[in-house]
Amino acid sequence: MKRRDILKALPLAGGVVGSMEALAGNDKPMNWFKKAAANVTAVQGPLKAGPQIYQSIGVEPIINCRGTFTIIGASIELPEVRQAMEYACQYNVQIDELAFGVGQRLAEITGAEWGMVSAGCAAGMNEVTAGVIAGGNPEKLIRIPNLEGFEKTEVIIPRSSRNVYDHAIRNCGVKIITVDTIEEFQNALNPRTAMIYMMPGAAPWSVENLAKLAKPFNVPILVDAAAERLTIPNIHLQAGAAVVAYSGGKVLRGPQCAGLLLGNKDILMSAWQASAPHHGPCRDNKIGREEIIGMLAAVETWATRDHKAEMKTWVSWLETISKKVSGINSVQVNLRDPEEGALNNATPNLTITWDPAKLNITGQEVADELSTTKPRIAVGTGFRRGAAATSGPATTSISIASYMMGPGNDKIVAERVHEILTRKRSAPKAAVEMKTPAADISGRWEVSIDFYTSKSKHTFFIEKQDSNWLTGTHKGEFATRELVGNIDGDEVRFQSRYSVPGDNLVMTFYGKLSGDTITGEIDMVEYVTAKFTAKKTAYPTGRQRINIPAGRPLST
Repeated sequence: MKRRDILKALPLAGGVVGSMEALAGNDKPMNWFKKAAANVTAVQGPLKAGPQIYQSIGVEPIINCRGTFTIIGASIELPEVRQAMEYACQYNVQIDELAFGVGQRLAEITGAEWGMVSAGCAAGMNEVTAGVIAGGNPEKLIRIPNLEGFEKTEVIIPRSSRNVYDHAIRNCGVKIITVDTIEEFQNALNPRTAMIYMMPGAAPWSVENLAKLAKPFNVPILVDAAAERLTIPNIHLQAGAAVVAYSGGKVLRGPQCAGLLLGNKDILMSAWQASAPHHGPCRDNKIGREEIIGMLAAVETWATRDHKAEMKTWVSWLETISKKVSGINSVQVNLRDPEEGALNNATPNLTITWDPAKLNITGQEVADELSTTKPRIAVGTGFRRGAAATSGPATTSISIASYMMGPGNDKIVAERVHEILTRKRSAPKAAVEMKTPAADISGRWEVSIDFYTSKSKHTFFIEKQDSNWLTGTHKGEFATRELVGNIDGDEVRFQSRYSVPGDNLVMTFYGKLSGDTITGEIDMVEYVTAKFTAKKTAYPTGRQRINIPAGRPLST
C-alpha cells in the first residue's frame, strides 16, 4: 500500500467518513477526540510502572492489526532498541559529538555517505529543506521563514507526491511548485530551485528519471520513504536521490519519535545545524540522546535481522486466524503475501469477507466492536474515507495486517473475531425512513463557528431542497466548496469537503432546526469538534437597473 493511500484510511476501526449513507443515519457522528475521551475510564490512582501502565491512568492498550499508524502508536520498539535507550539515558553526552559518531556509523552500516537521526521523518524533511535553502549559512538560517534575499526559494513537487506531510517543507517559507507533467517539471527547474521533494514512483516519475533531468541544474532530490523497508545499499540513493528519509517508528521498529536520514553529507550537516540543539527554525524538532541511540540500534539490528523468517512468522499468525474463522457460514478468507520486492508497508494481509445478510453484521460493526471492547483490537475494513455510498454491499469484510502484531496476538484475535461472527443475532431492523422535513430550509444561512480559542464566520447557500435531500454551497473564510446533506424532521446534517494539494478537510455539521436557527456541532474527522449556530437570512433585495455603456470609456 502506498503512503498516499494510507492517508485516506481512518485509524483504529478504519471506518468510512462522509458518505450520504452516513449522513442519513440515525447516529450522530463521533469525532476521534470524542471517541478517545469516551474510551478513557476514570483514573483510579497514580501512574504504575509495569504491564498495566496504561490502564493505571484509564487508557486501554490496543492489539495492532492495522499497521504503523502514528495514531495507534505505530510499531513496538525492538528489544535491542529498548536496551540501547535504557543505557543511553543513564549518561550525559555532547549532542554534536553524538550526532557525528552516529552519522559515521550509519554510513558504515548502510553504505550511504552520511546518516542523521531526526525527531521523526517529517522533522527530517523540515530540517533538510532548511539546510538546503540556507546552504549551511547561519545568517540565512536564522531568517527562515523570511526568504527575502535568498537565492534558493522554490521546491518542486510532482502532484502525485503532494501530501499532508509536505507541511514540513512549506513551513520553511519556500514556494511550492506543483507539476503535473515531465514537461512542466523540466520548465520548473531554474536557478531558484532549492530542492525536489518526491515519493518513490514509477516512470516517468521515478527517482532515476527525475535525477537525470535535475542533474544539470545541480538540484538535490529528497525522497520520502517513511513507511518503506530500508534497503542496503539504498536503492533511492543509487537512483540519484541526494537524501532519503525514513520513519524510525514504522517497519524499522525504532523509537516512534525518531526519523532516519541517509545521503549527501554536506546536505545532512546543514540539516543537522538547522535542528536542535542549535537555535533556528527547526529548534522545535528536538531529538534526545536516547532516541538517537535507539534509532542507531534499530538500523544495526535491521542489518542482521532474518527478514524471511519474520515474514513467515507474520504469515503463520494470519493462518491461525484464517483457520479459526474459515468454517463460519458465508465467510471467505484471502491471505496475501506482499509482492516480491515490495517496500512500502510490506506485510502479509488477511481479508475476511462474509455475507452481512447471513451473519447480520457488517465489517464496520465488527471493527467498531473490536476497537471499543476488551481486549481492544484495531483492524481495517473494506471501506475507505470518502468512498461513494452504495445501496448495500453484497459482501462485507475486515482486514488484518500482521507485521505489527506480537506473539500470542494471533490467538486472541482469532478467538475474538470468531466469537463476534458466530454470535447469534437477529436481523437488523430495516432502515427507518426519514421524517417529513420540519421546514423548507433552502436559502442563505449565516454561520457562526466556535472553535476553542476563536470564532469564524461562514455561509451556507442551500440551493435546492428535494424532499429530505439538500445541495448547495459552503463558503468558508478562505474557500468555497460544495455542500450536501439532509433534513430529517428537525435534525439537519450538512457535509462539505475542502481539498487542495497536500491537504483535505471534511466538515460534517449536525444540529437541530428551531425556527430560523440551526444549532449543533461540527465533526472534522481528526480535528477537534466545534460548535456552530446558523441563522437564515434573506438575500439582498436591492434592485438596480443595469445600463449597457454606449461606447468605449473616455477616461479611467
